[in-house]
Amino acid sequence: MSFLTHLECPRCSKRYSTKEVHNLCECGSTLFARYDLKRTSGTVSPQALKSRAPDLWRYREVLPVESDESIISLGEGFTPLIHARRLGDRLGLPNLYLKDESQNPTGSFKARGMAVAVSKAHELGIRRLAVPSAGNAGGAMAAYAAKAGMEAAIFMPEGTPLANRLECALHGAKTTVVAGSIKDCGRVMRESLAGGDWFDLSTLREPYRLEGKKTMAYEVFEQLDGRLPDAMIYPTGGGTGLIGMWKAFDEMQELGWISQRRPRMFSVQAQGCAPMVRAFAAGSVVAEEWEDPQTLASGLRVPAAIGDFLILRAVRTSRGTVLAVSDADMLGAVREIAETEGMITSPEGAATLTGLKKLLADGFLGGHESVVLFLTATGYKYTEALEQLV
Repeated sequence: MSFLTHLECPRCSKRYSTKEVHNLCECGSTLFARYDLKRTSGTVSPQALKSRAPDLWRYREVLPVESDESIISLGEGFTPLIHARRLGDRLGLPNLYLKDESQNPTGSFKARGMAVAVSKAHELGIRRLAVPSAGNAGGAMAAYAAKAGMEAAIFMPEGTPLANRLECALHGAKTTVVAGSIKDCGRVMRESLAGGDWFDLSTLREPYRLEGKKTMAYEVFEQLDGRLPDAMIYPTGGGTGLIGMWKAFDEMQELGWISQRRPRMFSVQAQGCAPMVRAFAAGSVVAEEWEDPQTLASGLRVPAAIGDFLILRAVRTSRGTVLAVSDADMLGAVREIAETEGMITSPEGAATLTGLKKLLADGFLGGHESVVLFLTATGYKYTEALEQLV
């Protein structure tokens, strides 16, 4: 059962009921799902988890879907955490791990967020879902909406990989290609669907995609035998995964599973779209929109993130940093991961390896640390970009 109690704004602390449909707080911030963790701690423990099914719903008590009948699942979660020995040897990093999110349904970590968000929408009686997407989020939403028998409308920027567009269409979603960036897609979506009873499932514009993404942190904790790594390196567009995992650490501490210690959080963006890098360097608590975003990593082509203040807060609090990498280096890292570890990841996932090399060269990491790279999606959807490697 879920121990969900209310929704809360992390900026102004205003509370909302979980029995009603909500997007943003009235102050403009995303909303966080909150739980009665004191009661939860009496029903779930790391030891008790070992007998549960290997999917994200093993963390049922700290997920927001209250009725088992409302769950829409395709088997998402509990993806492998692979000890990358050959790649680690090459880098002088013996405790390097790869979290392989390509093994989720629809091939990316986006399945986590959409499984929970679509399930909660189903529970709240929502029947029509809309989202702007540069690729994998749209495909995941289309799949879970199809499973639930819900209508889906997806707005994708020009240049979205063909595989993503086909995926949405094959699942029966109304798919519209828009000139410009994902921000333009959001604007066109809200204009064209206004008054049509469509629910906006955009990144961090509703409370529940975050809850699916946070399960990556719970899994890493379990897969490392009840400990957290020294560092996590995460590719950041909208930043839901990083924000969700940071939220999960607080929950785990309140549950009594971990201490105050946190992994150092490192956020990687593309050089052609790096609003967080610029804001971090300027000491700002929010990030200004990036004009004319350009990168082959479609998931990193996000010029403005509604959770910017939460990303920057997590990175600074953990003594991490934000860095930008080139498209050429991302592609080189795709090849290096494939050649050393037998995994073909997306450019976004490969960006974490390029970021790791920079962190080692600049002295942010010394080589003795345990480090987790998040390979957020399969590379098989990026054939247009990866063709130049062969």
